[in-house]
Amino acid sequence: MARFLASRLLKGVVVLFAIAVLNFFLIRAAPGDPAAVMAGEAGAADAQFLQQLREQFGLDRSIPYQLGVYLKGYATLDLGYSYRQQRSVAAVVGERLPATLLLTGAAFIISLALGSLLGILAAARAGRWSDSLITTAALVFYATPLFWIALMSQIVFALKLGWVPNVGYETIGAHYTGLARALDIASHLVLPALTLGLFFTALYARMMRASMLEIAGADFIKTARAKGLRPSVITRRHIARNAILPIVTLAGLQAGQLVGGAVLTETVFAWPGIGRLMFEALVQRDYAVLLGVFFVCSAMVVLFNIVTDLVYRVADPRIEAA
Repeated sequence: MARFLASRLLKGVVVLFAIAVLNFFLIRAAPGDPAAVMAGEAGAADAQFLQQLREQFGLDRSIPYQLGVYLKGYATLDLGYSYRQQRSVAAVVGERLPATLLLTGAAFIISLALGSLLGILAAARAGRWSDSLITTAALVFYATPLFWIALMSQIVFALKLGWVPNVGYETIGAHYTGLARALDIASHLVLPALTLGLFFTALYARMMRASMLEIAGADFIKTARAKGLRPSVITRRHIARNAILPIVTLAGLQAGQLVGGAVLTETVFAWPGIGRLMFEALVQRDYAVLLGVFFVCSAMVVLFNIVTDLVYRVADPRIEAA
């Protein structure tokens, strides 16, 4: 196990290095001058002021020099300095990261649990009306744009019915503490978490159903039925346990994507996470923050993949570390 973890961590470091270099050149290739953006906000866009800004933030140095400084900082976990917010990038990202982890964690748990359950129910009632209802609903939510679901859920559940808050992380000015604050945040979390998780719920439900039906026709399942095992035992211990393996793989790969894919959801619901921070940094040409967010998202994807490998081995002990 130790050798397995060391191998995965080493590969993860190599992947992060390659991603960091690629992100650096992609950001530098984007149109727009951050010095011009800052000068415009300051109300002074003459050539001398632009040059001063470029010198102050190292934008006048050569690309190889900027890349070296960038990689040296990342090697020591120094994500740089935000010239727009006048703060370190680590502080800016660290301030927003908990909100994103809360949102994506809730969406991940909802999608994985609900999708697996619906897939099992659909497979157990294959060919019946309930199976058709689940598969049809899954197809609809899989094909529906995320932004449309977000806007419709705001209109119906927040504005019309008033069941949950419309936007934000918590009630502004309420000054809740303890349990009251936790419940307030949870009520604000409902709509964005469900919206973000619906697409993956539909995906897991369809995959779980297909995997369950495939396993149900295997020879060892026929043998279990011939031995007289109860259908519930066969479904729980033999079919579902083997059918969940592809779901675990897919969930692990997409867990990291949820972090980076929360940009639209966080923007629509005004959720103060790193997805919204990424959008704001892009508009402001804040290269340091963009690169910091990309690096954090990449690191989380690598971490989730390592955790997925571990969970996969626990779910099926026959799998050896490669």
